[in-house]
Amino acid sequence: MYFIINREQLLSPLQQIVSVIEKKQTMLILSNVLIAVNENKLVLTGTDLEIQLIARVNLDSSEPGEITVPARKLLDIIRLLPSDVEIKFELKLKEDKVKISSGRSRFSLTTLAADEYPEFSEAELDKQFLINAGQFKKALDKTIFCMANQDIRYYLNGLLLHISNSKLKLVASDGHRLSIYEDNIGTATGYESRIILPRKGVLELSRLLDDEEAELNIQFSESNIRIYFNEITFSAKLVDSKYPDFSKVFDQPFFNQIHIQRQLLKDALTRVAILANEKIKGITLNISADLLKLNSHNPEHDEANEEIVIEYQGEPLNISFNSQYILDAVSNLDSELAVLTIASNSSSCFIEEPDQQLYKFIVMPMKL
Repeated sequence: MYFIINREQLLSPLQQIVSVIEKKQTMLILSNVLIAVNENKLVLTGTDLEIQLIARVNLDSSEPGEITVPARKLLDIIRLLPSDVEIKFELKLKEDKVKISSGRSRFSLTTLAADEYPEFSEAELDKQFLINAGQFKKALDKTIFCMANQDIRYYLNGLLLHISNSKLKLVASDGHRLSIYEDNIGTATGYESRIILPRKGVLELSRLLDDEEAELNIQFSESNIRIYFNEITFSAKLVDSKYPDFSKVFDQPFFNQIHIQRQLLKDALTRVAILANEKIKGITLNISADLLKLNSHNPEHDEANEEIVIEYQGEPLNISFNSQYILDAVSNLDSELAVLTIASNSSSCFIEEPDQQLYKFIVMPMKL
């Protein structure tokens, strides 16, 4: 195997591949990147057996072959070489080391055979749809911060993707808050399906989608998902569970809507949260006609208070929340106005935009 490649052509896809590979592996070969060369095409593969990433790069000069090398060592070498240099890779027959050279730099990396690299098992992918990468990334970014992390309810450690003909819905929750993003993919799929993407896969996918103009080809089954875009193929095993039914939270009476300038609310929350209890981050909202009072205190008897003029006509309310949950929701609104709607039994609060109803955030109150 032999090929020559420019550093910039290799660095970006290699960084993407290495982000998928876990630092601690039960199998040594999973710490390696699979390098394959065929018909002047370089194919890089990395996996942790739950997620797989394949990147393809065109080559001008090469000889076919395949091998695996330590991924992070290779990345460190490429990253520290000067910009725009030509890099030569060479693996001679019956040798167990890859020779890497660039200018006056020479490196030799130990290898493991490519045929020992584990195959990423996938079921037949029987459903698919196309969507703009920028559109899908926006949907991810509006929801992923609500995913749970290492929750015993493992279906919460991921993101619900719901396709209903031409409608796309993404939902994430950690049990205390929930975000929903709905959009139209533009073309009819003719099916309805719900799948749960794993947390790590969702985070990696969000990082990968750096070209807003690209088109994603998303294919999936009940157990796997595969996404093609540009020269990247992303694959992941899905969470084998059923996402809880959250529709009941909509079927209840609510108090009148509260309209607040988004930036004013964000700034006030940030200031008042400074003196909140560091563990629970609780703040209290005291809502009356056209006035919102925010209050926080902590075990050291520090206290913060702030008032904001609002648009609200209804009975007075007093309710407490985790300040970070409210801040996350408000920060993800695109409009200048935030609309808060509190359930009549004070069991939940909706935070959304006044016009476009693409994004909804629901947060549960807390007792202080």
